[in-house]
Amino acid sequence: MFGQLNLYYVRANWPSSNSSNIQLLGLFNQLSNRSESSELFVHSRAMFKSAILLSQQYNMKIEGKFIEWQFAQTNGNMIDALSKTCQALSYSNIVGIIGPGLSREAHLVADFGKTIGIPVISYSVTDPDLSNRNVYRNFFRTVPSDNSTALAIVKLFIRFNWTSCIIIYQNDAFGTGGAKIINEVFINNNLFIEQQIIFDLMTVRIRGDLKSYLINSPTRIVILWAQSSYIISILENAIQNDLLAPQFTWILSSSISLNYFNRTVYEKLIGLFSIEPVTANIVNAPINTTLLNAAYQIWQQYEPETFPGLTNVNFYALFAFDATWTLLKSLEKICSTIKNNSYSCLSFIGSSYCFHRRFVHSDLLLNELCRTDFLGVSGHIKFNFNVTDRIVGSYYYAQNVQPSTNGLNFVPVLEYSDSTNWKTSKYTNVIIWPGNSLIPPTGRAILKDVSLRIGVIESIPFTIVTNVSDEFGQNTTKLTGYVPDLIELLADKIGFIPKIQLVPSNQTYSGLIQAVVNGYYDIVIGDVTVTAIRRELVDFSNAIFDNSLRIMMRKTPDVSIELLSFLKPFSRNLWLLVLGTCIGTALLICLIEKKDNEIFQNRSTLSQLTISIWYSFGNIVGYGVDFNVNTAAGRLLTAGLYMLSLILVATYTANLASYLTISKSKDIISGINDIKHGKISFNRIGIRTGTASEDYYLREISFGSRNYYPLKSQQDLYDSLLAGIIDASFMDSGVSEYITNNIFCNLTLVGDDFEKGVFGIVTPKEWLYTKDLDVNILLLSESGQLDDLRQKWFQKRNCPSLNGISVSMEINSMSGLFLIFALITFLSLLLFIWSKRFIIKDNLFNLLHRKRFSLKKKVNIIKHSNKTSDNTKNSVILSSTIVQFRP
Repeated sequence: MFGQLNLYYVRANWPSSNSSNIQLLGLFNQLSNRSESSELFVHSRAMFKSAILLSQQYNMKIEGKFIEWQFAQTNGNMIDALSKTCQALSYSNIVGIIGPGLSREAHLVADFGKTIGIPVISYSVTDPDLSNRNVYRNFFRTVPSDNSTALAIVKLFIRFNWTSCIIIYQNDAFGTGGAKIINEVFINNNLFIEQQIIFDLMTVRIRGDLKSYLINSPTRIVILWAQSSYIISILENAIQNDLLAPQFTWILSSSISLNYFNRTVYEKLIGLFSIEPVTANIVNAPINTTLLNAAYQIWQQYEPETFPGLTNVNFYALFAFDATWTLLKSLEKICSTIKNNSYSCLSFIGSSYCFHRRFVHSDLLLNELCRTDFLGVSGHIKFNFNVTDRIVGSYYYAQNVQPSTNGLNFVPVLEYSDSTNWKTSKYTNVIIWPGNSLIPPTGRAILKDVSLRIGVIESIPFTIVTNVSDEFGQNTTKLTGYVPDLIELLADKIGFIPKIQLVPSNQTYSGLIQAVVNGYYDIVIGDVTVTAIRRELVDFSNAIFDNSLRIMMRKTPDVSIELLSFLKPFSRNLWLLVLGTCIGTALLICLIEKKDNEIFQNRSTLSQLTISIWYSFGNIVGYGVDFNVNTAAGRLLTAGLYMLSLILVATYTANLASYLTISKSKDIISGINDIKHGKISFNRIGIRTGTASEDYYLREISFGSRNYYPLKSQQDLYDSLLAGIIDASFMDSGVSEYITNNIFCNLTLVGDDFEKGVFGIVTPKEWLYTKDLDVNILLLSESGQLDDLRQKWFQKRNCPSLNGISVSMEINSMSGLFLIFALITFLSLLLFIWSKRFIIKDNLFNLLHRKRFSLKKKVNIIKHSNKTSDNTKNSVILSSTIVQFRP
């Protein structure tokens, strides 16, 4: 009968298991003939038997009888697993189930165990849905669940600064449950699952195009959540499509035999990872070595040909031993406590048919299992009433495929426990990453060796276009400026291959955005402002330049000359009041001091008034005079003049400074608010179409009305301003400052900047390399290289400094003052001449007399000299004649 049911008892060399009617059923899966599946099957079965035989050695009896075993081989078919379980229970007194080995089988078998009241303890099922004690009341497991595995993976990602991944999973309870819990834990830790790809167990193929999925994903970390036999198939597909090293880092849910792969592809396999549950001793935590050694001795005694050695036993086999030992100890415990009961401790009620049976003491046994707490061969085994999982002792190691003298091997490189997080393995501290690299991958799609079509637009000084001739006389276009330098920095840092394309001169910025959308360029780098409207079509990188808008206008020529501008600080009425005060005070001084002050004595009335006005004026302007008043009334009046002087001089000085400052700025507007209030006719405002300036104007000023003067290019903007076609225009701050400082010195910027924003690199929506680009831009910014670029291209100044002009005063400002001073000087000179007229007349008469006498004397001297000369000449002639005729 049992042969027909495909139930397997021990081999001939294992002790017979027919002497007791108390048995445990072991369910062990073997999906294929591959070594991983066979190893798991053989090792787990051997440790299951060893645990039962060890209980017999320890004389663990139930009602005077030893517990024995049955086992069945499953193949992943849920109904087949349930059928074999049912048949075993129909013909034997099965008091507990060890297994099954697959999550998709466990759901049905666990429900079956709940129906008949016996416990089901799995050694390899990890589906997190099975953790719910309320749903799976009779289910337990000694292997860590995928809840723990997902948390371990998240901590691995955090360790290496990875932020996203792709999950490939098989579409059964194991794959779906694992993918689900990983996604949940990722979300809780701000990590992202970019895509979930299904491996269909029916067709044994990936649903869809694996290459397209991976190549078009922004992440380069792949988690493969499948059983070992399917992992090999998926990796073969990845190798054919060149989806392994060095582009992608794969993390497997279990290690596999690498002997299935051709040696020619070994280079692609280097850097693979696997994360698997392990026993406590791997991470230097305690285990029960006494039980372990005893179990190994039994295995070697009865089935030595399958024993792999002390260090090569499959970890799931140790979990199988602990699952069996947990059930054995709990059965022994409850049976030792049940006495004087009408039912024996292992009694069933109902018919022999499996679905009609019910274990009488089910609740007692389940409660005892929930209180389990002992040190097993895999570590600390402990359960509680809340979850079906082992609540302590979750251990993992990460293995890394590395080259060795005999090919490739999985080498443990990291260890993890739920209490210590990931740490370097005691076996090795070197991780070989894909591409034989020792540097951890970034986990994202990288631009290294990627060819990029980069669109740039002429915009001084961001991109300056010049035509140069080479040594052969050929004209070529040379690009310089902030953008070409930035492209060079990024290319050197990232390693992409730039193919720079200068866009047509008539291209608008809106057209640039559309060109990226249409795929004409991979990216666009330039003075492109990030706006909400544009973000609906494309994405932008991190900021490459801080920007705002400025108002550009023509400089207003300062040609007007106001001779009396120095009088502007006071109004005409105030000046008249000051003058009247000066004269009135002078009259009072003259009246008060006329008889008591010597300086007024012996003077005419006009002279007295003049001296009084001089006194009043000198005190009002704050400089005083050369005489003092003598009367008390005069002193009091003088005190009033001092007070008046103090206020008037200070007020005049302040108002004069303010007037001169204001006179320096003769712009017709002071900022953007004046434009909003219509101080400039809207058709005199030039706006470049297809730019962020146009968006701002339509949104904030005209409210959708295109009542501005349209401009096609930057040069059109400059020409229109200089020709007087427009009075003002909006422009990006960086460009406008450069233009007004270096090229068009007769243009100026008015008011403060507004509409602050940034320039970013234009990229397609959901571009694969966005994160790589952003990270490297941030690195350039943090290192100060972007600031260096800005200083290089935007700190130049060829035009005169605005600061120098603003503080210096021209002659025009004070010309009237100096003309009045010249007039006063002239009048003073005339007054001086009039007062000295008699002396001047006498001096002129004497001067003329002296000149006449000197001239007469000079004439007489000349006459006398001529006469003397003639006499001398005649004497000479006579002497020569005498000498000539002497014999």
